[in-house]
Amino acid sequence: MAYANQVDCPTFKLVIVGDGGTGKTTFVKRHLTGEFEKKYEPTIGVEVHPLDFHTNCGKIRFNCWDTAGQEKFGGLRDGYYIHGQCAIIMFDVTARLTYKNVPTWHRDLCRVCENIPIVLCGNKVDVKNRQVKAKMVTFHRKKSLQYYEISAKSNYNFEKPFLYLARKLAGDPNLHFVESPALAPPEVHIDLVQQQRHEEELAAAAAQPLPDDDDEPLD
Repeated sequence: MAYANQVDCPTFKLVIVGDGGTGKTTFVKRHLTGEFEKKYEPTIGVEVHPLDFHTNCGKIRFNCWDTAGQEKFGGLRDGYYIHGQCAIIMFDVTARLTYKNVPTWHRDLCRVCENIPIVLCGNKVDVKNRQVKAKMVTFHRKKSLQYYEISAKSNYNFEKPFLYLARKLAGDPNLHFVESPALAPPEVHIDLVQQQRHEEELAAAAAQPLPDDDDEPLD
């Protein structure tokens, strides 16, 4: 089994954090290679899924560290974060508390991993009654993170976080994927018209001044 240092391509440790139930594992397992080649790290209690992407500069691999539910027992040990080279913080747009906890995850991450590229992802945008409206999502602006709305179960925007991180790690804004990764078929379908409205609302919100009470965006 090809894994980590045995692979003849640039390989990066990607840590994925966020509250339990936000869809982190579902997101990673959409990529069939990562599910096929996953490796369990029993000392830390995580699964590592190697996800390969083919770019115009050659193949790159993200070794995605998935918590295996450890975050439900009060945070993650430093061993999960150590040597992390990039990160995804995930929340669930149908559960306000998961967004309210984003600053805590960001703080934990930055305590161990300084100055790494981070993407904030709002998952489950396929669900009709979203609780975290696009205009409420301001944390990424405050901390200069990239933000994407995603739907793991419909594969919507699956590649965007990886492409952003690859460009940052390569220092090449023109890097692009030359072939699509093998993904599991969509389990649900997203209302693209409705999602387009959310994306427009997000763009409009980005032009507004940041609220003062940014750390408590949902109270």
